[in-house]
Order: sequence, then structure tokens, then C-alpha cells
Amino acid sequence: MSKPIHEENHKVKNFSYLFIFLLVIWLTLTSSLEIQEIIVGIIVCLLLSLTLNRNYQKIGLPTVSIKKVAFIIIYLVVLFKEIIIANIDVAYRIIHPKMPINPGIVIIKTELKQDLAKMILANSITLTPGTFTLDIIENKLLIHWINVKTENTDKATELIGKRFEKYLKVIFD
Repeated sequence: MSKPIHEENHKVKNFSYLFIFLLVIWLTLTSSLEIQEIIVGIIVCLLLSLTLNRNYQKIGLPTVSIKKVAFIIIYLVVLFKEIIIANIDVAYRIIHPKMPINPGIVIIKTELKQDLAKMILANSITLTPGTFTLDIIENKLLIHWINVKTENTDKATELIGKRFEKYLKVIFD
């Protein structure tokens, strides 16, 4: 029995976007426009795209589109910025012992449905110094916070998770 045309179009589209995305990464990392580098890059990216595209939906990865690739890039920039800000905050708390430290555990909620998206959110929170994800239970994340500013779940969600979740919702939509 043949697969629906709609599903085949998604596979071709995902393959194309994935190939282009991987090739851009290849060219950026090699920093070379020599013909042999480009040919090797095309071959490697083609093989990776064929392999990854086959298992793409099984892993739970979102479909690929230009909008989602743009949001992934924005997400990575936001994540990097938040990591830097959190590092400075924690370093400042170490240098100035009078800075408040009020460690505790809070619960935040997420609207993300996919397990992979929740895992990325949890890891993003953990990557920012001062917070650590202890557990994910359904739509709640248990977070250790170096300086608990609120125990209210909605406010803690806004302060800790929303900065990442708003991008992940678009990526995993």
C-alpha cells in the first residue's frame, strides 16, 4: 500500500531543509569554499540527511521549516544569553557574600506536550547556573533554585521557564 502524498511531501521537505541546514553548518565549521571541502560536505550532508530523515518522526523531532529553523537559531541565542547572565549572577553571589542566597525547590508548569520538548526545556533550565531541574512529572518541572524569588507556581514559571518555552512551543508546534 502506498503512503499518502501529504506524508511523502513532508519527507521531501524535511530532507531538503535538513540537507540545507547541515550544509550551512558544514560550511560554517570548515570556513572553506575550496571545491573538495564543498564536495565532501555535500556528500556527508546528503548521507546524514538520508539517514536522519528516515528516523526523524520516530525520535519526536518537529517537522522542519524555515520558520522553525529561524526559531531554533533565536532559541540558541536566547539560551546563550541566559547562560551568560546566570553565570555573572552566580559569580557575583560568590564574590559578594552579602548577596541573598535563598535556595529552595519550586514547581513550574509547562504547556509543552512532547517529551523531547520538555527534556530540552529541562536541560536549558539546568544549563543556566543557579537553577537545576530535578524531575519532570507530566506538565510540571521540579526545579532547585539558588535564590527563590517566589514559591507561587505561576510566577516561578514566568521567571524560570517562559523565557525558553515560548520558542520551544513554536519549534515543536
